[in-house]
Amino acid sequence: MSAKNSNCVEHCAPIGAYKAPAPDSNVTAPKKGGVGYLAAKRAFDIVFSAGVCLVLAVPVAVACAAICIDTPGKPFFRQERIGQGGKKIHVFKLRTMVSDANDHPERYMSSAQLETWKREQKLDDDPRITRVGKILRRTSVDELPQFMNVLSGDLSVIGPRPVTLAETYEYGDAREEVLSCKPGITGWWAATDRNDSTWESGQRQARELFYVRHQSFGLDARVFVKTFKAMRRGK
Repeated sequence: MSAKNSNCVEHCAPIGAYKAPAPDSNVTAPKKGGVGYLAAKRAFDIVFSAGVCLVLAVPVAVACAAICIDTPGKPFFRQERIGQGGKKIHVFKLRTMVSDANDHPERYMSSAQLETWKREQKLDDDPRITRVGKILRRTSVDELPQFMNVLSGDLSVIGPRPVTLAETYEYGDAREEVLSCKPGITGWWAATDRNDSTWESGQRQARELFYVRHQSFGLDARVFVKTFKAMRRGK
């Protein structure tokens, strides 16, 4: 781990310090969609997610069995996140870590890793990830239960990633603007340079805000293509 990460507490930008740039009509980007776009997007979410749930029911069942055989604990878990308009939602995923990963991260991480995780809520080569979990993450199978969240209306297929209440304040003065958009299973940040864009640098906020300001059929198509490319590369 780099010295930059190990000294995050001293050097990373304070939570809420992000200052959003003013909207720029001269930026080369798709124009934000209107009411028709949002209605079509919701229809797509329902049809696509229902299809995914039907087609991949058996693979998910196999994954659940593999999780239970690999390590003790339930195959599913849910995380509290903040949805559109600041509403609390619960996002479902297949378990890819040891069962006490969130309750006792200090059991598995070094002090430097723990500080990085507390700030970014993600960590390269996280020691809590199980053997089966590595495969599920590499293939994105662990995300499949979230299509149930899409059907319920809490998530969209494409949008800013749902984050914790504490993380919403990382958006600084763009917090309300980002929360005005329904979060998604994948999005501009998740499909582009997810592993390189952090809260500390402000790049993650910028990527998510870009989607919120330019969400449209054209941008959604680009996210879709980038997402499948990332999945094929195992990222």
